[in-house]
Amino acid sequence: MNSLDAISPVDGRYRSKTEPFANYFSESALIRYRVRVEIEYYIALMRQLGTECNTTDAEQLRDFYRNWTVESAQRVKDIEKTTNHDVKAVEYFIKERLDAIGSTLPRELVHFGLTSQDINNTAFPMMMMEAHRDVVRPAYEELTGKIESLAEEWRNIPMLAHTHGQPASPTALGKELMVFVYRLREQMKTIDSVPFTGKFGGATGNYNAHRVAYPQVDWRKFGDNFLKESLGLERQQLTTQIENYDYLAAYLDALRRMNTILIDLCRDIWTYISMNYFRQRIKAGEVGSSAMPHKVNPIDFENAEGNLGIADALLTHFSMKLPVSRMQRDLTDSTVIRNLGMPLAHTLVAIQSLMKGLGKLLLNEAKLHEDLEENWAVTAEAIQTVLRSVNYPNPYEALKQLTRTNEKVTAETMSAFIDQLDVAKEVKDRLHSITPHNYLGYAQEW
Repeated sequence: MNSLDAISPVDGRYRSKTEPFANYFSESALIRYRVRVEIEYYIALMRQLGTECNTTDAEQLRDFYRNWTVESAQRVKDIEKTTNHDVKAVEYFIKERLDAIGSTLPRELVHFGLTSQDINNTAFPMMMMEAHRDVVRPAYEELTGKIESLAEEWRNIPMLAHTHGQPASPTALGKELMVFVYRLREQMKTIDSVPFTGKFGGATGNYNAHRVAYPQVDWRKFGDNFLKESLGLERQQLTTQIENYDYLAAYLDALRRMNTILIDLCRDIWTYISMNYFRQRIKAGEVGSSAMPHKVNPIDFENAEGNLGIADALLTHFSMKLPVSRMQRDLTDSTVIRNLGMPLAHTLVAIQSLMKGLGKLLLNEAKLHEDLEENWAVTAEAIQTVLRSVNYPNPYEALKQLTRTNEKVTAETMSAFIDQLDVAKEVKDRLHSITPHNYLGYAQEW
């Protein structure tokens, strides 16, 4: 398919950015994960039942998914045209491959005792686990590292803070960026604590078929070991036909919180650009506006914010929908879960846009200095607090009267106010030393 014919932009306009996810969330990848689960189960089952399956046999079986091709996926899809069942088509594909290689291994132990959800509810968690490990987490880490490097670069740049959009006690530009680094890393701890789990227990989660066929086997223990050792997952102990999706929902919610933090970052940087705290590097040939030649729009941050919003909407729907199913199982999860790659793809597009936008920022230190110099009124908090510490009467009210007049508060205004105070010289000297440029608290010491 030509990317220009794609319905979704993650497979069209943004395909070059989302390409890494094709190995995890494409239809071919899903089929490959299903084949992988079936093969690993087949190997584990034969060994559990004492059926001969040596290392050579096992490795030959694993080649069914390790040497995966688009032709392999197409063959499964061709079988599905007859079965009208995607997982049953996988079973028949494996039996067909066994015949093709002349294997003498027992055919009827393929998919033995299982329902399709034993395959789906291990394949999807595996693809999420491996996509997170290989793509998602590294992308977040790279972005967080980029923000931290800028924060370090601008650690000692004083900046006028704004609360409620109004001038407030000064801060440092680096510290304000480090707030986002701190928030992202705290949420990553939550993500890291969420296990990837799967369901494996037969038609209604009780190993009914397994136990009636081989009552001497502890199938729950077998399932625990199989998922852990062969698939890298933890087995959910009590389920219906489908997995509970609670841990997946927790993971998706954690991703949504990460993305919400990034939306906050996008909006802050966008605002700083509009205030001229930042300029942007200009690339020859690029156009900011089709009508206004002078414009250099903050499009990377706008693109990121938009994609993060789409991602968060999908993540919210998945985390609220997937854990809900009528009685032992309905099919509403099936079509939803096939879209798991979509919010991750939009997130990856957003992260790449943010990386690009952050790389284009040029600090306009003169503007930050100017805004501080124009807002001496923000030192009122410092002065009234020092006066409180020496028990000066009604300092808040005195500074309120000074700073809420229509006249602009300047360095001279504040100096004159301090000079007329009835306080000791050392207190006045301390007050005179306070400026919007140095009234920073610990803002430079994170």
